[in-house]
Amino acid sequence: MTQVSFAQHGMWVTERMGAGPAYHMPIVIRFDRSRAPDPAVLATACARVVERHPLLSRAVREHDGVPHLVPATRPPSLETGESVEEAVGRPFDLEHGPLVRFTLVGDTLVVVAHHLVFDGGSKDILVADLAAFATGVVPPPLAPFDSSDPSDPSDPSDPFDHAAGQRERVAALLGEARAFWADRWREPGDMVVPGGALRSRRGGPGRLLEFSLDVPGLPGLTRFEVLLAALHALLMSYGNADVVTAVDLSTRTAESEGCIGPFVNELPVFSSPPADAPFVTFAAALRAELRSLYAYREVPLARAVAGLKPHAALAPVSVSYRRGSMTTAFGEVDWLAFNHAVRGALQLQVLDPAGRTDDDPATPGMTASLRYDPDELTDPVGFADDLRAVLAAIAQDPARPLEMLPTRGPVVVWPVPTHAAVETAPEDSGAGVDLDDPLAAEIRAIWEEVLKLAPIEPHDDIFELGGHSLTITQIIARMRKRLGVEVDLDDFFDNPTIAGVLQAIRG
Repeated sequence: MTQVSFAQHGMWVTERMGAGPAYHMPIVIRFDRSRAPDPAVLATACARVVERHPLLSRAVREHDGVPHLVPATRPPSLETGESVEEAVGRPFDLEHGPLVRFTLVGDTLVVVAHHLVFDGGSKDILVADLAAFATGVVPPPLAPFDSSDPSDPSDPSDPFDHAAGQRERVAALLGEARAFWADRWREPGDMVVPGGALRSRRGGPGRLLEFSLDVPGLPGLTRFEVLLAALHALLMSYGNADVVTAVDLSTRTAESEGCIGPFVNELPVFSSPPADAPFVTFAAALRAELRSLYAYREVPLARAVAGLKPHAALAPVSVSYRRGSMTTAFGEVDWLAFNHAVRGALQLQVLDPAGRTDDDPATPGMTASLRYDPDELTDPVGFADDLRAVLAAIAQDPARPLEMLPTRGPVVVWPVPTHAAVETAPEDSGAGVDLDDPLAAEIRAIWEEVLKLAPIEPHDDIFELGGHSLTITQIIARMRKRLGVEVDLDDFFDNPTIAGVLQAIRG
C-alpha cells in the first residue's frame, strides 16, 4: 500500500463529507466519423494508457485512519453508454475503484477521472497518450520516482509514488510556510455580488455559463495575472473592501512531467484593492503577492494553518487557468466539459488558446467556463458581462483607477467593512465532564499514541499540539476500532480537546 499525498488526503476527507460529482474531471472527445478509431483499437489504447499510468488503476482504502492507494478490484476498460451526462455523473467507488472510466457514446469518447488521481495538466497527457496508442505510436517510457528508502532493502514503495518526495519537500518548507500564512490567512467571508452574496465553500450541484474573454496583454504581467487582478477589481467594485479568491497552482516537478496525477494545490490570494489605485499598479502588487506564495505552492494550507476545517473550496470564489487547443489530430476535445457541480459558490475555469504569448497586444479567444451555485449567483450573465466590461476598459486604459472601471457596483455603500470572519478559539464544551472515567483515559491514550506526546491534558487543543486533519482521521479510526465510538470530523473540529470530544460522545 502507498500512502496518499497531501492533496489526495484533503480530497478524500471532503469527498467523505459529501462532495458529489464536484471532483469528477471529464474530457469529452468527439470523433469525426470518417476518422473515428475502431472500438477494439480504442479499447486497447485505453488499456495501454492505464498500464502506462498505474495511478489510474488504483483505489483508496483506509488503514488505521490513513488513506492508502491500493490496486482497484478491477482494471478500467472501455465501456459503452447511453449519454454523456450519465457517464460524467455516475459516482465512483473510492474504496474499490477504478478511479477512471472510459465510455463510448456513439462517436464520442467520454473519459472521466476522479480528482484523486487526476488534474488539469493530466488531461493533455491522457489525450496525447491515448492518441498515440490508437495510431500505433509508443510514447517514450516514463522514469519512475525514487520513492524507496535506501536504508531499507525491503521497502515496498510504489515506484510511481509521487507523494513520498512531496512529503519530504513539504516537511522542509513547513516552518517557513506557517510564518508566511500567519499574518495573511483569514477565514473567507461573504463576497457581495448583485442580487446576493457568495458564501458557500461546499461541493454541490451547479450550473454552467460559457462565454469568451478578451484579456489584454500588459507589460510585466501574464494574462492570468491580468485576469486575476480584473476579477479582484470587479469584486471590489461590488462593495467588497477585502477580496479573496482561491487559485489552482500546479505542483509538478521535473520528475513528474508527463505523468498523470493530482499535481495541484489550491491556495488563497488576498487583496484589499484601493479604489483610487490605477489598475496596472494594483495588478503589479497582486502579481507580487501571487509570486511570493509560489515558494510554498506544494504546502497544503491545512498543514500551515492550525485548525483549518476541511472544505471542498478554500474560498467561495476560485479561479483555474490553463492553456490548450480545442482541436487535436485525435478529434475535437472539450477540455472544460461540465461535471454538473461546483466547489464553492463560483468557479471560473479559463482555457487560453495555445500558441499565444503573454506580451501579445491583444489576446482574444479565451474560453471561460463559469460554474456556479444558482442560489448564490443569481445573475451569472450579468457577472460575465461585468468581467468582460472591466477587461475591455483595462485594454483601453490600463492606468484607469479601479473605481472608474465600468460595472454595476457598488451594490452596497462604499466602503464596506471587511467581510472576513473573525476567528475565535473554539469554546471548550467539555467543562464539567468527568475525566476520570475509563473512556476518558482510553481517549487520552489514543491521542498520546497518535500525536507522540505525553502527557496530554484534558483541555489541551489538538491544533496547538500540532494536530491536523490526518492525525484526526487516525484518532477517529482508532477510537472506532478500539472503543466502538464514532466521532464526526466536524464534531472533532468544533471540540478539539479530549474533554470536548468526550462531551460530543456523551451528547
